[in-house]
Amino acid sequence: MRIFLLLLSLLFIPNYATAGEDEATEAVVEYLELKPKFTVNLAERKKYLRVDIQLMVEGDKSIEKVKKHFPAIRHGLIMLFSGKAAADLQTMEQREKLREEALKEVEETLEKHAKNSDGLRDLFFTEFLVQ
Repeated sequence: MRIFLLLLSLLFIPNYATAGEDEATEAVVEYLELKPKFTVNLAERKKYLRVDIQLMVEGDKSIEKVKKHFPAIRHGLIMLFSGKAAADLQTMEQREKLREEALKEVEETLEKHAKNSDGLRDLFFTEFLVQ
């Protein structure tokens, strides 16, 4: 019986060692909030969009790269949002399309200024108001 328990415990020792190694090599994922919130005039008079954006970024180097280029990212997003009409932002499908366009804009900005967009995983609207 003791031999069986010893053999059984030996089977699990390698699993504990590899589990710790996997956790150590796992990349850091962080949500970076673009502050302050975006408030932009829309294409029509007296209409505006207020949106709060968070970027999902993976890896310490990528996080620093994205933070470094926040001003260029904000500029690109302001230009994207200000060209929209309020009527184009009413449905969930339209908002999801805008989210995808915004993610593409951020990727293109990082490609232009940082030479790659590796590490950028996604973009989320955490507040969205059309007035």
